[in-house]
Amino acid sequence: MSVPREEAAPAYRALALQVTCHAVNRLPDRDSARARMRVSIDRIAQQVRASKAFIGSDLKLIVLPEYFLTGFPMGDTLPAWGHKAALEVDGPEYEALGAICTGNQVFLSGNAYELDRHFPGLYFQTSFLIDPAGKVVLRYRRLVSMFAPTPHDVWSRYLDIYGLDGVFPVARTAIGRLAAVASEEILYPEIARALALRGAEVILHSSSETGSPQLTPKDIAKRARALENLVYVVSANSAGIADIDIPAASTDGMSKIVDFLGEVRAEAGTGESMAAQAEIDLAALRRYRLRPGMGNLLSRQRLELFAATYAQSVHPPNTMLGPDGQPRVPERSHFAETQRAVIERLRAAGVI
Repeated sequence: MSVPREEAAPAYRALALQVTCHAVNRLPDRDSARARMRVSIDRIAQQVRASKAFIGSDLKLIVLPEYFLTGFPMGDTLPAWGHKAALEVDGPEYEALGAICTGNQVFLSGNAYELDRHFPGLYFQTSFLIDPAGKVVLRYRRLVSMFAPTPHDVWSRYLDIYGLDGVFPVARTAIGRLAAVASEEILYPEIARALALRGAEVILHSSSETGSPQLTPKDIAKRARALENLVYVVSANSAGIADIDIPAASTDGMSKIVDFLGEVRAEAGTGESMAAQAEIDLAALRRYRLRPGMGNLLSRQRLELFAATYAQSVHPPNTMLGPDGQPRVPERSHFAETQRAVIERLRAAGVI
């Protein structure tokens, strides 16, 4: 597969587009859920078009919030939620999102639940990037999740199919080297570090997180991940989640763009907003990465120091593979039961 040629350190504007998520949980079936998704896509298409007209033609990258088309599962079995809310890899939703990109000549990133023919009965939470030609050029499956299947849960088979580069993908594009981190994974420094060591310059962070006038753990982590890896972080939060029992504005506000020194360049307040938009200066980032000195943290990593520690297992892999190596579909209780067992092992080992 050919790799797109990078331009000579382009500068452009990026937008963390803060939009309301209209959940599908209360809808009775797949058809009604797909209809709501299409309405959401049509609304986002209008917002993208208007945002680019207002911000300017140098708006090249737009990031949408986590699970912006569906909300999150609340009590559904894994197969039921997958049937109702998860996208097909080549489904009409991606085609419609691709049309937004071609019509506005932007890269568009977002996050959705997605089916995979190799793992029937399961779904993965997937962060994606679509280029201005309407093609999906990045597909990252969330690796750490409390209540959803991950590649680590089917680790041996997932590696056989996709390899390690499929676990930590970095897209080389005309607007730089882009990678994705999903939601609370911003709290796990190893994920962003693995992507930075594969060349990532911009981290696309689709999130749906608690809004607060105070610094939150995720908000601190966005700054930390940017500084310690010398990357931009474009983080889009929901402008609330409608049509579920949780108060709608619980996840609202704080979308932002953080530069490679950990400085917040733009931030949205509450509600639907295009306020979190700022310049991505790849030339400045690349100059800084080539500059010797204490601040060049990426070049000062001594990874061998930590290899033995990280070779240990905490949360076990392959918990959703059967003895035959094929995927098995667990009950929802599997997630909490697995965590309790991990905590007990850590306690017995004297770790906690």
